[in-house]
Amino acid sequence: MAFAAAENSVRDRHPMTVSPPVVLRDGRSCSNHDRKPGMTLRKVIYTPDGALVTGEGGRLDRLRSVSERFARTSELVWCLFIRDFSGRYRQSILGIAWALILPLATVGVFLLMNRSGLVTLGEVGVPYPVYAMTGLTYWTLFATGVSACASCLINASSMLAKINFTRSALVFSAAAQGGVEFLIRGLLTGAVFVSFGSTPHSLALALLCTLPLFLFTLAVGFILAIVGSLLRDIINALGTLLAGLLILTPILYPVAAGSPLATLNTYNPINYLIGFPRELILYGTASMLAAFLASATFSVLLLLVGWRLFCVAQTRVVERI
Repeated sequence: MAFAAAENSVRDRHPMTVSPPVVLRDGRSCSNHDRKPGMTLRKVIYTPDGALVTGEGGRLDRLRSVSERFARTSELVWCLFIRDFSGRYRQSILGIAWALILPLATVGVFLLMNRSGLVTLGEVGVPYPVYAMTGLTYWTLFATGVSACASCLINASSMLAKINFTRSALVFSAAAQGGVEFLIRGLLTGAVFVSFGSTPHSLALALLCTLPLFLFTLAVGFILAIVGSLLRDIINALGTLLAGLLILTPILYPVAAGSPLATLNTYNPINYLIGFPRELILYGTASMLAAFLASATFSVLLLLVGWRLFCVAQTRVVERI
């Protein structure tokens, strides 16, 4: 009994390297004696953090392994998404109507402040409700997705303790909540366009340009899922931080060129990820194209860093939840 306990303890502390049989890149296995010259092999090392692939082409194999694992968890992502979406409005009297009430209330408050002289809104070239609702629709994708991702590990703590599954599925399903809110408020924005007699321009291209914003949301979500699980204060303050970012970013109002706020937003990727597709819809122009492409590239790089950080830290973080 003592020897078995000691053996189990050693096995838990040290990763186990599996050499024979060697796994080929196409998934078949062979022994070292069957290896032919030029044959690309890989070695799988099983650790407490998951399976690692080393050897020739190891990094490519690892990337392919992550992609295959994500493809296998697509059904899990969908189930988690349905669970989160149905639970979001389950105990609410108005239910999904809140997704329509909140943006209308926000736009109404700014209109009231503008007419009372408290806030001066610049000329936007289109009816202000159309301008503001278009910006808020894109903002909802980011704000809702980031808020859901920040607390996704904490909300699933009981499931993480009992079931072994790909934890990144929680982040993907949480970010998808922002996509649903985007579609719902997009319908409302369409109704606002019709009521004011406005015609959208380049709508299909503008919808395609939503992808970089979603990637940026996912990247921030991966980082906040780790940080928020360790520092709960981040989650508590996230609503206030997002509200402040909404005010500082020209979502609800235009910013005068050369103003301090305009200079500040020069380094704000959200300004371009939202401003460019809105410019396409409202005016059919693309004056922010270069800045938008730079922000889109930054979003992809940040997603790779955030996803890698999540994969490295997820096991240690889950132990502390």
